[in-house]
Parts: sequence; C-alpha cells; structure tokens
Amino acid sequence: MNRVLLGITGSIAAYKGAEIANLLAKRGYDVQVILTAAARQFITPLTLQTLTKNKVYTDMFEEFPYEDVRHISLAKNADLVLIAPASANIIGKIASGIADDMLSTVIMAVRDKPVLICPAMNTAMYENPIVRDNMARLAGYGYLFVEPREARLACGDLGKGALADTRLIVDRAAELLAET
Repeated sequence: MNRVLLGITGSIAAYKGAEIANLLAKRGYDVQVILTAAARQFITPLTLQTLTKNKVYTDMFEEFPYEDVRHISLAKNADLVLIAPASANIIGKIASGIADDMLSTVIMAVRDKPVLICPAMNTAMYENPIVRDNMARLAGYGYLFVEPREARLACGDLGKGALADTRLIVDRAAELLAET
C-alpha cells in the first residue's frame, strides 16, 4: 500500500485538505497528515484522523517512542509528499532550507521521493516575485507543482491563487505514485 504524507498549511483552503485526505484514503492509500500551527486555526486534527484512520502530527516536539525519530521516519516511509494547500510561508521556508516545525523538518529529510506542492493564496501573494522565485528555485530542485486556479478568492478578489481542484490534485498524486 502506498503511503502519502499530506501536509496542510495555513490557508482558508485548509478545509479542502480534508477532502484530499478523504479522496486519497478512498483510493486505498495510507494517508499520514501533518498540520501546521496555522492550519490548525482552520481545521482540526480530529477531522483528519477520522478520515484517514491515522494519527495526525502537529508538534515537532511531541514525545514518541525513543527508537523513533518521527520527522525522519515520516520522511523515510512516505512514497509521496503532498502539500495541499501550500501557503507562501511554507514555500518560502522550503526554498530557504528553514526547518522549524514538523512539516518543514520532514520536507528537509525527504530524499528521492516526489514532493508535490499545491499553492493556495491571494493573487497578489501568488504573483509576488519572491514567491515566484521561491517556486522556480524549488522546481529547479525537482519539486513538483499543481498550479492554483483562477477564482473568486476568500478576500473577494478575482484572480489566480485558489487551490486547484481536489480531484485534479489527487489524480496527479496517483500518477506520481504509479511511477514510483
């Protein structure tokens, strides 16, 4: 059974992370979830635990059995890492090599496995040259992206930045898993 590590970050689209987790689980994937602190302002671990039937990771310093260094074991055991939604913050952290929470630390420990990033943010943020440069840098390192779509955003603006359709994201994840 393929294992997907789903990272959900602080975005109004975090609720769609639950739909993504559910769709992946229904396809038979073992879904492990990491929620950032900001994501927990939008969605609860209990929702995701119920959908995936797995523990949801939120705290870098939670105690685990002494023989398990959890951020390393999560990275090693994943067949695919999917970050959906991916905020400008997590994209910037990864591009800068910052590992200061459970998700960014796990990402730094992932080797030879696909990482699929699905941005979701306001159009002005998405089009910011810093965000674009960070995404280009990550693409140069082999990170993969599912581009956001154009829609009416939570702030009322119309533009590109809405999380891609959840079925499109799950289909892309399935394609990558079939290649591994």
